[in-house]
Amino acid sequence: MGDAMTLSIDHVVILVNDLDAANADYAALGFTVIPGGEHAGGATHNALISFADGSYLELIAFKRSEPKHFWWRHTSIGPGLIDFALLPSDIAVEIAAMAQRGLIYRGPTPGGRLRLDGQRIAWQMGMPPNSALPFLCADVTPRALRVPSGSAWRHANGVTGVAGLTVVVNDLTMSAASYRMLLGCVEQRQATKAIGSDKIEPGTQIVAFSVGNVVLTLAEPPPGSRDSLRERLDARGDGIYALQLHSVDPTSSGALDLKCTHGARIEIVA
Repeated sequence: MGDAMTLSIDHVVILVNDLDAANADYAALGFTVIPGGEHAGGATHNALISFADGSYLELIAFKRSEPKHFWWRHTSIGPGLIDFALLPSDIAVEIAAMAQRGLIYRGPTPGGRLRLDGQRIAWQMGMPPNSALPFLCADVTPRALRVPSGSAWRHANGVTGVAGLTVVVNDLTMSAASYRMLLGCVEQRQATKAIGSDKIEPGTQIVAFSVGNVVLTLAEPPPGSRDSLRERLDARGDGIYALQLHSVDPTSSGALDLKCTHGARIEIVA
């Protein structure tokens, strides 16, 4: 497989219909929400919830119709978790290394955002061959310009970062193979259940990987199932299903209200 790659969780993308309303709701849940700005092209704008482990949540909303945007298809389904990104140490080198292992990512391609204070931010992306896989996001301008730090890391609910996430897939064997090519020699772990899926049906197949300190779980529901994993799979296809955040405050533990999170399945664990 070659040497293990240097990848970490960069951010998790949450689609919302109304950015101002989402900002208020996440603030009410105990998160410190920082305005982001408008993306290059002007179709979307965002806000960020940044964590001490270096990762963040991106609340993103469309400002206008943009059918060619790679996330536009989710708008017809509704808000919720739609994607996540990994941070590479060197995006061009790592895309080339993945290609040698048989996994083809497109890129690096440019991305950018104009902050509300007028600061322009630039990054590069690597785009995956299918929606079961994350995209890559690497900074061109200093990371501190893109990802808030300092006081932005202090949240009333005590959250310090991402503990785990679950990706629902149609074909676990194929997806697990793709993740092995993506992550290099990262050790495959045993998983007892998918995050956010306490009521999954018997027969659900699960496998997990380590991405730094984060447990990344792949879950394939059985044919004909009618649980929330299958509902997510039927609605959006392969992709991120649930997110687990770590908190230093035990009183914050538990699943967050889907109405308050705008459809995102988020669980806080101490």
